Amino acid sequence: MKLSEVKEILPTLENVAFQLENGTFVPEHFHVTEVGMITKNFIDCGGVIRNEKAVNFQLWNANDFEHRLKPSKLLHIINLSENKLGIEDSEIEVEYQSDTIGKYGLEFNGKNFILTSKSTTCLAQDSCGSPKQKINLAALKNETSCCAPNSACC
Repeated sequence: MKLSEVKEILPTLENVAFQLENGTFVPEHFHVTEVGMITKNFIDCGGVIRNEKAVNFQLWNANDFEHRLKPSKLLHIINLSENKLGIEDSEIEVEYQSDTIGKYGLEFNGKNFILTSKSTTCLAQDSCGSPKQKINLAALKNETSCCAPNSACC
């Protein structure tokens, strides 16, 4: 989910709620302690230089159980971040504390923001020797081909 999408959703909400994919809610007294732009410059294992950008929301559970973040307050924090830090309209990554700091994607189910699981992958599978992904050829049978069967063009 991009930052612009969150900005469109917030004015329609009475409350801001974040939920994990397993149905567990982030406690309603959470704080958004950071809104920022993260830039990651790196070289993958195949030697390709890469650059990734993401908007970062950091959620934190405090001991002030009366705290409730209203949609207008979060929108204000986002607008301030855009104006002061030049944050771009990028995909959002959410940091949330569990056993350690976890990084999540963000979706919206019509009522709550959902923290979605993220996973790692090899970005240079053709050059680093990692196992190739298996393709189910039966699933491809409905795909159209540019070559006629037995034409030896492929």
